[in-house]
Amino acid sequence: MSLTNYSDLKTSVANYLARTDLTDQIPDFIRLAEYRMRREVRIRQMLKSATTATVSGDSTVEMPTDFLEVRDFVVVGNPTQPLNYFSPSALSRNANSSTSGKPINYTALAAEFQLSPIPSSVYTVQLLYYAAPELLSDSNASNVFMANVPDMLLYASLIEAEPYLMNDARLQTWIAMYERASVSVTKSDETGQYSGVPLSIKAV
Repeated sequence: MSLTNYSDLKTSVANYLARTDLTDQIPDFIRLAEYRMRREVRIRQMLKSATTATVSGDSTVEMPTDFLEVRDFVVVGNPTQPLNYFSPSALSRNANSSTSGKPINYTALAAEFQLSPIPSSVYTVQLLYYAAPELLSDSNASNVFMANVPDMLLYASLIEAEPYLMNDARLQTWIAMYERASVSVTKSDETGQYSGVPLSIKAV
């Protein structure tokens, strides 16, 4: 079975479902699967970095349009200042939220990050984040999911076919395969990120 691009995926979904009458529906199953995986899957190949500058007196900076989740957020400098996350309500009650200075905290509001204290000058902030892969289509044959976790994408697409097919006895098998692949991918990703980091022992 070849599973390297969007066309292969559509063919595989049709073969697994053993149906020849779902040509119009299969792209919808795949699109729903991608939405699901954007919410659930976090692998290092999804990481991107973005750098921007604050505006003095403005507490907000825009999120990247493909933003899913923060991995690291810092104010660039010497030394680099990590930004601490607060929930929106906690940040609004924080004493620094109405003062100005170098930001040390942040929260996420709609399509913006709110910084606290309010930047008193122009600061460079750098965001390491999980980015939403571009959705597959006939004109976009591959993406991060297709290139790195095609099995998960296939099983997720089959799961998303269930509301259309209704009461397919194979659903639990596809769910189990998706969950097994998810565990394997998470373990492999963690191993890949930390396998080269030497162990250290902290004296107490």
